[in-house]
Amino acid sequence: TDDVSVNGTKYDLDMDNNNVYLNAEIRPWGASTNPWAQGLYIAAGAAYLDNDYDLAKRIGNGDTLSIDGKNYQQAVPGQEGGVRGKMSYKNDIAPYLGFGFAPKISKNWGVFGEVGAYYTGNPKVELTQYNLAPVTGNPTSAQDAVDKEANEIRNDNKYEWMPVGKVGVNFYW
Repeated sequence: TDDVSVNGTKYDLDMDNNNVYLNAEIRPWGASTNPWAQGLYIAAGAAYLDNDYDLAKRIGNGDTLSIDGKNYQQAVPGQEGGVRGKMSYKNDIAPYLGFGFAPKISKNWGVFGEVGAYYTGNPKVELTQYNLAPVTGNPTSAQDAVDKEANEIRNDNKYEWMPVGKVGVNFYW
């Protein structure tokens, strides 16, 4: 698992990524006699993305959970409380732009490295709270705070781009 942080609330993140992509490489210096210049390229393409992420944040006895800057505790002591939900990029075609370096190290062998990003747009997000109650002095219900946080994830521009890194070996025939 990994995690994602929203307004200071860190959620555990389980990922299920299913991506298929097709890229074309443009080599501006492909005709150069310098093998290092020949290795530079720009990649452009598209991917079919079907990615699902499970989000979870749990608290135990005596703990508090901050959601949207407000604190919550267990509504029923002794029972786990928290937030669970899903974030997804479903059945989307995403454009890709990347930059790479792929020098030949012999007649038939080469290596490559590439960095880029897919433009995915904002994800679909659903969050629900369970067994949470506001601490004294907090007038906002736990579900209202969770709904606001889901909306912030849905509309936060930092989730619009999916970074990509690739390394590998090439064989030329």
